[in-house]
Formats: sequence, C-alpha cells, structure tokens
Amino acid sequence: MGSRQAKRVRRALGLMMMATSPLPLMAQTPSSSPPAQQEEPILPDSEFEARLPRVGEAPANSTAPLPSIEEWIDQQMPQDGTTQELPPAVEPQEERELAQPLPPLDTVQVPLQVATDNNPQEKTEAVRYAVAIEGFGKTGLEDAFRDSSSLVGGKGKADTAAMLQNRTHEDEALAVRLLYSEGYYDATALATLEQAGDQAGNGTLKAVVSVTPGKRYRIGEIVIHAGPTVPPGLIRDSLPLKTGDFIIASAVEGAEANVGVKLPENGYAFAKVGQRDILLDPATATGDYMLPVETGPRGSFRGIATTGEKQAFGADHMKVISRFRPGELYDSRKVDDLRRALVATGLFSSISVDPVRTGEPGPDGTEYVDLTVAQERGKPRTLAGEVGYGTGQGFRGEGTWTHRNLFPPEGAVIASVIAGTQEQGVSGTFRRSNAGKRDKTFQAGASLNHQNYDAYEAYTAGLNVSWSRQSTPIFQKRWTYSYGAEVLLTNEQVVVDPATVDKVRRTYFIGGLPLQLGYDRSNDLLNPTRGFRANLRAEPEGSLHGSFSPYIRATFDLTGYYPLSDALVIAGRARVGTISGVTRDDVAPSRRIYAGGGGSVRGYGYQQLGPKDANNDPIGGRSVNEFAVEGRYRFGDYGVVAFVDAGQVYESSMPQFSNIRYGVGLGGRFYTNFGPFRADIAMPINRQPGESKFALYIGIGQAF
Repeated sequence: MGSRQAKRVRRALGLMMMATSPLPLMAQTPSSSPPAQQEEPILPDSEFEARLPRVGEAPANSTAPLPSIEEWIDQQMPQDGTTQELPPAVEPQEERELAQPLPPLDTVQVPLQVATDNNPQEKTEAVRYAVAIEGFGKTGLEDAFRDSSSLVGGKGKADTAAMLQNRTHEDEALAVRLLYSEGYYDATALATLEQAGDQAGNGTLKAVVSVTPGKRYRIGEIVIHAGPTVPPGLIRDSLPLKTGDFIIASAVEGAEANVGVKLPENGYAFAKVGQRDILLDPATATGDYMLPVETGPRGSFRGIATTGEKQAFGADHMKVISRFRPGELYDSRKVDDLRRALVATGLFSSISVDPVRTGEPGPDGTEYVDLTVAQERGKPRTLAGEVGYGTGQGFRGEGTWTHRNLFPPEGAVIASVIAGTQEQGVSGTFRRSNAGKRDKTFQAGASLNHQNYDAYEAYTAGLNVSWSRQSTPIFQKRWTYSYGAEVLLTNEQVVVDPATVDKVRRTYFIGGLPLQLGYDRSNDLLNPTRGFRANLRAEPEGSLHGSFSPYIRATFDLTGYYPLSDALVIAGRARVGTISGVTRDDVAPSRRIYAGGGGSVRGYGYQQLGPKDANNDPIGGRSVNEFAVEGRYRFGDYGVVAFVDAGQVYESSMPQFSNIRYGVGLGGRFYTNFGPFRADIAMPINRQPGESKFALYIGIGQAF
C-alpha cells in the first residue's frame, strides 16, 4: 500500500431512503509518525544526584525529633529580619477571565426562544436563518443534499437555537455520507452558524455548509472467494463490476444483489453473498474489492409439502399448478411463479413458498430440494357488482356472488343477476380453474335472459360449456383461447317486412361451437399504454326454425397502443365481422350483427347503425367494419380523451367499406387500482333524422 494511509471498507452499505449510503470506513491502518523531539530536563542530572543523600549516610541529627511546623517555618526565614517577596504569579488567560466579576443581571439578554418563568407554555419566537451550501462543485450531489437537508427542509425557521444546532450537525453527517456513497472517501464537511443582520441587530443567522470532496476512488483488483460453480464463471459473470469503475455504493450493492439473484436461478437455492471487503489506497485512489460467497449445494426440484391449520387445497393440486417437474434444475423464477399462481387463485389470506434441503443426491451431481408451502385459507365467498349506462342501452347493473372453493380444489359456483332498463336476467355457473393443467379453466352454466331493444325483443334460455385459457390481472398471458359448445332456445319478435314493419314472434333453437384465439403484446390488461392485441372469434352455428340453417359467425379485432410521451398515448382499433352461409332473415335477430354504442361507434345509440325498418328501428346485418382512434392524456389520477369513431353495418355477408358513419367526442377518466372509471360524450357527424344530438357512455375500463 506504500507509506501513505490505507483504509478499509467492509460489510453492507445500508441504503437510505433519500440517497445511497456510503461504504463505511470500518478499519484504518495508522501511518508512521516522526519521533518526538526530546525536551530539556528541568533539573540537570548532576545537580539532582548531588542533592540525594548517600546510601548508608544519615544526617547528623537523624535521631533528633522532627521540629514543629512553626519552628520549621522560622528556620526558613532570613536571619537578618528582612522579608523575602515572591515574584508575582502569571495566570493563564482563561483563569483571569473567570476571576472577573459577573456583569449586572439587567445587562444579560435572554434569547427570544426561551420561555419566561411566569408562563412556561408561552409560545416563543422562532429562530430564523438562511442557508448557504459550498464545495459540492462537479460532484453533482448538491441537489441530492438539498433534497434531504435538515437545514433546507426547515425552510429557514427553527423553534430553538438548540434545534438549529442539531440541524447543522445532521447536515454535516449527511454531506459526508453522500460523498462517501459516490466514492469520495477523503471527504470532509463543516457546518457553521454566522450572524447576519443590519446594524441594529435585526436579522437572521446564516448556516453555512462547506464540503471538501477530496479524491474519488476507483475499483482496483476484484477478488471473489467462492467454491466451484456450474458453469465455472457464474459468479464473476453475475457481478457487473469492472476495474477502473468509481466505487459507487448503489452500483456495488446492485452488483452483489445480482449475484444473489443469479445463483438461485441456476440451481444454487441456498447461496449466500458474504460481507465485502474493500481496501482503499490513498496513494493511488483505488480500492481492491473482495467478496466471499457461499454457494451451497447445486440443487434440483423434488417434491412439495404444505403446512397450515386451514388449507385451501393440498400438495397434489399445487403440483398441477407448478411449472417444474421432479429432477429439473432448481430455478428460483419457477418458485416465484408458483407463489404468484397460488396468489392468483384468490383462496389464501397468506402464502409462502420456501426451499428446504434434503441431503439426498439428485441427478447430475445435484442435491434434491423440496418446497414447503405455508398457507392460510382466506374467505372463499365474494360479492361483486358493476353499473353502466349507454344511450340506447339504458342503465344496466350486474351483481355476482361467488364461492371460489365450494368444490376443492378451485371448484367455484357463481350466481349472477342482471337488472337494467332494457335487460334482465339470471345465471348460474360452475367453474374449475387449473382443471388438470395449469391455466386451463373448465366452465359450465345456464342462463335465463330478457332483452328489449329497438332492434329486437328476446326471451332466451341457454346452456353452455367451455374450456379456456384467459388472462388475469396477475397473469396477463400472451396467447389465450377458448372452445366449447352452447345451446339456445330463444323466442323473439321479428320484423317480417321492413317496409310495413309487420312483426311476428318466432322461436329459434340454436346450437353453436364457439372458438376464440387471442394474442396480446400490450403492457397492461385494463389500461394498456403500448403494444397491440389481436383476437379472432369464429362460431359455426345452426338455427332450427322449420328447417335447419347452418352458417358461421366470425369477427376479427385488432387494437394498438403507442405512447408519444409518459402522459400521452395514441390508441387505435379496427374490427371486421361477417355471417356467411345464410340469408339475414334466417338468422334470429339477437344473433345478427349490429354496431353503435359505447363498445362500438360512439355518438350513436346502441345497435343504431346499419339497415333499418320503416319505423327507423335497426334490423341488423351480416357484416360490419369499425375503426377508432383515441388520444389519451393522463395527469395524476385523472385523464382526458379525445376520440374519433367510424363504422357501418351491411346487409351483405362481406363488409363494403362504404357509407361509413363517424362520431367524435371527449371523455374523462378517473384512474383507480382496478382500472379507469370512464365517462364519454360523443356526437354523430352528419346527423340523420331520428338520431340523437349526442350520446353518453359511463363504465369501467378503457373503451378498448
């Protein structure tokens, strides 16, 4: 290390909330100092020896009694009767000042911040001060210092002088910590108080914080003490520190944390990162870095065990949910995935997943690792509801009661009620999540529903069954799908002749095989700001009314999101749809294609676009095209939206992309932790007779 002073930095850095803490100086090697210069003796050795009595020689009167103190004093006085005056003593300056008489009491000024004896509770005048900060220079730390400074945070006012003094001490320590955290290990700081005021004595104190950064240290040699790993360079490759980098506390801690993450991801479930040791050399302004690491055994997965007095389900179902199999190399990411999947079930009030050593050999030189799941069952029943309003659709509210684990594991029963101005219904559903396979859901249900819109009135009873893989707020999946079957019995009012508006009631028996495939690259399920989504839905369907009429219903949706800034997002949507293989009149009115409304083309009433009868009521079509563009601007928990929607419904089986209608509008958003609350108002362009001047839509979630 040379003849200059060496310092050692060790152990955790201890990050603060406001800034990174320094690498603390834990030990210091003292430097050699020059020998002290010998002082002159008060009494020469020869004179001192002469005054000592000789060994074995006693004074002549050694046997005589000692004289009294008075006699001894008389013997010391001069015999000629004169008196000897001692030289005046020289007192230190401090003693002379202490010997001065106290000043009169009425001349002592009591500080204004001290309460009087007559009223100890009396509110005293605050001490006011200004702050000056000097010396940070090119370190770039002055802003960070100001953000956490006690003096700056006090806004120039302290209750007492003692409080102000404490703030200066705190800021001295803060300045040094900040400089240490960026590698300035020779840094010093001094905070002083100066009187600043006019000639009359009216003014404030001035707190001056002066810092001297000194040299900035860089990383020297990097040494890791650890056992062998597979692959061999795993630890060093996981430690993103380089010789020559500045010793920055946050960078060092982040690098060590990365080692603590990468080792468990590569089989080392019980790895521990030890206490660092950095030896600083002031002569070269470098620090040699040493890190001990205990890797522990390299492990592979084996089994799962559960603990807890109230368990939602056992280890067998957890093995279905997990994404690893026995014998696979241990990977902490798969353990975290299992923990998140268990949380996503909503069945636990608390859950933890921890690895446990078994000591038993596994494949490829590993040791088997078991997982212990500590669980506490939560409340299985929930009530939920949603309310919305749309022009042409009226008010609609839905309430849902769910028992999520009535039939373990994850066998839920769901009952729902719909109450609205134009729709009423009840339904019951059985749903089993993770049904035999992770993320696979089985669902079967029955429903009774009544709908009364301008386009149709229908009384419908239905049965359905499906298997699906869908996204959730915790697990937003890239690929989603569903497939199943449904049977409907519906009695509907049908317009026989649009010119005369003659209506009859018909009963349809409908069977279908709905299929859906989705691809999602957006960054959020409820409030996306970037990426895109694509969704294809196709349903081969047959309608039995006198004769059997098979056909296919299909729609394709594409949405995209592009952020122009952190606050402004451009969103777009396109949809095309078709019914092929049958004439429009052979399709039940409730199964035809419509457009218009909050989830379609805003500015128009629900289902109001497309062919209409003589009463100007929609009768539906066999194809559709829709487009929409939104500009979404968010500020805090609020946002505004400007949008343009377009679309049209056609009687033909293929969209014509002609006679497209447009709607424009503005909307407001209030963002919550479960999604944005939405209110949109829109108006149609080139409004036709019978169309509303504007349309209002209220709901939860973005329009698309």
